[in-house]
Amino acid sequence: MKLIRSSLTRRILPIAVLLPTAAFVVTAGTATAAERGGSSESHGSGKPTVVLVHGAWADASGWNEIKSLQARGYPVVATANPLRSLSGDSDYLATRLKAVKGPIVLVGHSYGGAVITNAAAGNPNVKSLVYIAGFAPDKGEDTLKLAAKFPGSRLSDDPDAPVPTSLDAVPIGSGPTDVDLYIKPDKFSDVFLSNRLDKSRARVLAASQRPVTPVAGGEPSKAAAWKTIPSWYLVATDDRTIGTENLRYMAKRAGSTTVEVDAPHAVMETAPGAVTDLILQAAHDSRPSLAKTGTTTRTVALGSASALAVAGGAALMLRARRSGSDA
Repeated sequence: MKLIRSSLTRRILPIAVLLPTAAFVVTAGTATAAERGGSSESHGSGKPTVVLVHGAWADASGWNEIKSLQARGYPVVATANPLRSLSGDSDYLATRLKAVKGPIVLVGHSYGGAVITNAAAGNPNVKSLVYIAGFAPDKGEDTLKLAAKFPGSRLSDDPDAPVPTSLDAVPIGSGPTDVDLYIKPDKFSDVFLSNRLDKSRARVLAASQRPVTPVAGGEPSKAAAWKTIPSWYLVATDDRTIGTENLRYMAKRAGSTTVEVDAPHAVMETAPGAVTDLILQAAHDSRPSLAKTGTTTRTVALGSASALAVAGGAALMLRARRSGSDA
């Protein structure tokens, strides 16, 4: 799905010049305040901070979009995700978000989507949620069950196996669940990358993957922030980790603004531009008052143009009446 931004500047400016300069300045100032959601900015860029949260079998270095976002003037935080438990990881992120001043665009990939879904709850600074092939659980749901809802995930070919068959369980303690889960090296390219990358790059990513615990995947979500915060969703159409149909299901249920990209689960590796574009769209549309009514950026622009047209027409009528009186 291609996102097309239509420019209305050329339509608005000819009308705008008919308005008194002072009135136009006030209008522009009001619009700017609305776009900022009434929040003060500590970083001085006038833009929301983009917080990126990675998922399982990856780390913060996987966000190839950081440079392009920073080049556009966005403050970026690519935070660590402990991958130990959903509640613990969410609490960690929630605390981290409290240190960010001003509005936030919160982005989660894969399991990171479940983490942002919980961590954003109750934080008024989070204006937008962006799911990049990520889990968007409802309250009481866990990620393992969501990945098994519809076919498509290749994490396991045996639903009754105690450990998904594509994963290695490495003991880290004496308890039965005291294990770290890694994608098997010979399965990594297929499951995580859909064989879209060259073998050398796939081997590097497999060797550097960060493990996740069974607790993280099996712990029920305590919140569903997408019910109260506007969301955007990128569906990877060749996702073999969560499964494309499962992504579509969660995106539709959340009422997210959705784009579909021909990409594997690790879409940041193959289509970083598409990821950046969706984050930018969420950053531009992060106005909570608009989200409640479903108003879009285009609607706002057209509404502004209409107001300018009315005001411009009124000015012309007054000028015509004055000319008639002078005659």
